Amino acid sequence: MTAFGRLYGLGIGPGDPDLLTLKAHRILTTVPVIAYPTPENGKAIARAIVADFIRPDQIEIPLPLPFSVVRSAQPYYDSAAEKISGYLRAGQDVAVLCEGEPMLYGTFVYLFQRLAGRFPTEVVPGISSTMASAAMLGTPLTFRNDVLSIIPATLDAETLRDRLAVVDAAVIIKLGRHFAKVHTILDELGLLDRALYIERATQSNQRIVGITDVDPVEVSYWSLILIPSHSQPQ
Repeated sequence: MTAFGRLYGLGIGPGDPDLLTLKAHRILTTVPVIAYPTPENGKAIARAIVADFIRPDQIEIPLPLPFSVVRSAQPYYDSAAEKISGYLRAGQDVAVLCEGEPMLYGTFVYLFQRLAGRFPTEVVPGISSTMASAAMLGTPLTFRNDVLSIIPATLDAETLRDRLAVVDAAVIIKLGRHFAKVHTILDELGLLDRALYIERATQSNQRIVGITDVDPVEVSYWSLILIPSHSQPQ
């Protein structure tokens, strides 16, 4: 009987291929099967990050996933898990490419939930864009006993306001069409002067703009706002 293959959740970092860990590179370049999410429109960003490391003889499994609030993503994750499980049952290892950190707001967590109980699974940590952005912006996020909050901009305005009102330091992710709402709340709370904006941290098309100069219409899902700590280092 053929032993099951191993499932890897491969953290490949925020965008700069040089930020790939040695372990992720080793697995990526030796595993027989590579899977990655693909949006309905546009290129597969995860694959693009590591494109130079993929061999022609490796099997690739694009996983169509909707980046939309209109439809339920569950059937897409069910289908993706079924595709991957076919290779795992055949004894082939599969690496799922995960931008940033696989277990932090990543698409891999939904595949992990569906497959980890059935197949040998290993998660390889990656550098999250939340941490990489602080480095690119050249600002410390926290000091001493500060608490760092990671807050999705997709929250409703009241919840978002309540969470931001009590933060020491924060990273606001998933901006996209929610930028105007976030901007208004930051202004109301007196946090706008501390807010730093960045798009596609570490990627070749990274963009840092003063938050008052941002056009809400052009804000990408891959943008975030940092609210650094106002504590003073000792």
